[in-house]
Amino acid sequence: MIEAIRAAGIDRPWGHQARTAEYALRGESVVVATGTASGKSLAYQAPVLSTLLDGSEEPSGRGTTALYLSPTKALAADQRRTVADLAAPLGTAVRPAVYDGDTPVEEREWVRQYANYVLTNPDMLHGGILPGHPRWSSFLRSLRYVVIDECHTYRGVFGSHVAQVLRRLRRVCARYGSSPVFLLASATAADPAVAAARLTGVPVAEITEDSSPRGEVVFALWEPPLTELHGEQGAPVRRTATAESADLLTDLAVQGVRTVTFVRSRRGAELIALIAQERLAELDRSLTDRVAAYRGGYLPEERRALERALHSGELLGLAATTALELGMDVAGLDAVVLAGYPGTRASVWQQAGRAGRSGQGALAILVARDDPLDTYLVHHPDALFRQPVESTVLDPDNPYVLAPHLCAAAAELPLTPADLELFGPATEELVPQLERRKLLRRRATAWHWTRRERAADLTDIRGEGGSPVQVVEAATGRLLGTVDASAAHSTVHEGAVHLHQGRSYLVKHLDLDDSVALVEEASPPYSTTARDTTAVSILETTTEIPWGDARLCFGSVEVTNQVVSFLRRKLITGEVLGESKLDLPPRTLRTRAVWWTVTEDQLEDARVHPQALGGALHAAEHASIGILPLFATCDRWDIGGVSVPLHPDTLLPTVFVYDGHPGGVGFAERAFHTAARWLTATREAIAACECEAGCPSCIQSPKCGNGNDPLDKRAAIRLLTTLLAGAPEQPPAG
Repeated sequence: MIEAIRAAGIDRPWGHQARTAEYALRGESVVVATGTASGKSLAYQAPVLSTLLDGSEEPSGRGTTALYLSPTKALAADQRRTVADLAAPLGTAVRPAVYDGDTPVEEREWVRQYANYVLTNPDMLHGGILPGHPRWSSFLRSLRYVVIDECHTYRGVFGSHVAQVLRRLRRVCARYGSSPVFLLASATAADPAVAAARLTGVPVAEITEDSSPRGEVVFALWEPPLTELHGEQGAPVRRTATAESADLLTDLAVQGVRTVTFVRSRRGAELIALIAQERLAELDRSLTDRVAAYRGGYLPEERRALERALHSGELLGLAATTALELGMDVAGLDAVVLAGYPGTRASVWQQAGRAGRSGQGALAILVARDDPLDTYLVHHPDALFRQPVESTVLDPDNPYVLAPHLCAAAAELPLTPADLELFGPATEELVPQLERRKLLRRRATAWHWTRRERAADLTDIRGEGGSPVQVVEAATGRLLGTVDASAAHSTVHEGAVHLHQGRSYLVKHLDLDDSVALVEEASPPYSTTARDTTAVSILETTTEIPWGDARLCFGSVEVTNQVVSFLRRKLITGEVLGESKLDLPPRTLRTRAVWWTVTEDQLEDARVHPQALGGALHAAEHASIGILPLFATCDRWDIGGVSVPLHPDTLLPTVFVYDGHPGGVGFAERAFHTAARWLTATREAIAACECEAGCPSCIQSPKCGNGNDPLDKRAAIRLLTTLLAGAPEQPPAG
């Protein structure tokens, strides 16, 4: 193995690589959390491949196996290439194979019987490998290592599901007599050992000291200029981060600078690629085909072709969602453009680290969106460069997450009282509820799954809420791609503009029963944005503390949401052209929320008069949602909010911020525990904005169902100042 590493051009490992290997070979689980391009792959590959090499000498030829988990198919495919190259001098002793939804049926049996290093994703482990574990018995019996790459991405509802999938894996492995060691790799993160232990359910050591050499990275914070246009309620409009990033991608491509632009949304990736291609056509038609989009929802063959083109240098520029962020070894990139803050500081450094991966210097540009958090960061760079990265927030004990995994576990092997501790403290209370719902049945000393359908199909571990909606071209019947069920109401409603591979389509019909959206190709000069209404009722107050006369609370709520209309906006400027009504059914969500109330006396102290109250609360709600990702590993699309001048449950003016997933996933709880710092940053963000009466950079929200009306910037600042004056000196422990 040492000779194979030397053959790859590596004479000696860096210190953090050697320490990771030492833990692994001692049989201790470990997480290595160092910077991008610090050689984390070799840190776990060396001990894994060495152990597989030893196992290949046994009579069966597969005395040891290893499982590699990645959050994306692209990363697993990339890792297979890396492992195959590194293991080439070892002959046939190491047999890596990708096992995912794209693996042909005829290859799957070979993988189960002969591969000793299987690369897959949590979705396939949950829905394919664990339910069919008897067919994997020889692999699982010999399982020595489980590698979990990019483990910082397992947060929120997805991370909570993956934590339970890993507990099911440990349980099935124990059935076959194995107890694998977990080797985790993470971007720089706060408390990586704590997060890794919560994810895996076993003690995990951490290695955070990065001993690899670093090339210089020039990091620019870029704020688009204000335009002469005015948006909702007359607010000044900034040039969009999308248009600005497309210009940067165009300029860099013209100069031959290999660049990836990371975009928050699928729509954004398509738009940036489209605008850059149009501008390149005007400057140099030979460059038009050297810029493309890359996002989830593409067909497998489209993704693979783009990955090959990027590796070979055929593509000069790529507008990509985070599907490409996660660890693909894209050598030779010169620059990275971040079209908007990606949600966490960990993701900033993960994306910026894609450039300069061979040790050379690189350029990273963060283009601020018209958003409170982005604006706060470009005006408070210390919050980005001096603050520690966030803790990873996940909640495996969420009953909405845990219940379907208990059913899946019972379907894999009857669930015994001895298993309950493995799945966490909420299990003992949940099992009788599952019995009453006739999902589990007790026989003798164990609970069994007795239904005919597959238990693993009870849940989508990515929290996407049901079957994806298929986007079909009406004229040809061609499947263009898919949209998450949870996003269908707001993205593929009738009249919506849908982008795919640089082409725009108009949605003619959305059938929610059959999960199909019919589209036809069109070129409207606008994009569309859905509008919705939301109401919140309090189910239970778990914790409550006084803030002077105000109250800060955390508990369970029910949220009722309905998409009611959509706006048409000009592509480049974002100017509103018109609004159309929609008739879609309401959806309800039981989740967790943080909320605060204020009294009449506090409103008087803040000089917030009745006519300004709704605008003050609404502005504070919007800005606080925009700033929360600085304190919890979420983005504003993971959370929602409602503000009410007189809420029927509190009988006081109240602002709610809630988790946008059933049962909650820890974001609102994190907000409760960091409330003083969170709301202080919110007030500072509003006060620092240069606009006069409020704009998208401070108090306006792209998600607002009320058209950002009413909003009162000055009253919000006074209200938050008064509220924070009563905050405890120390925030509650969390």
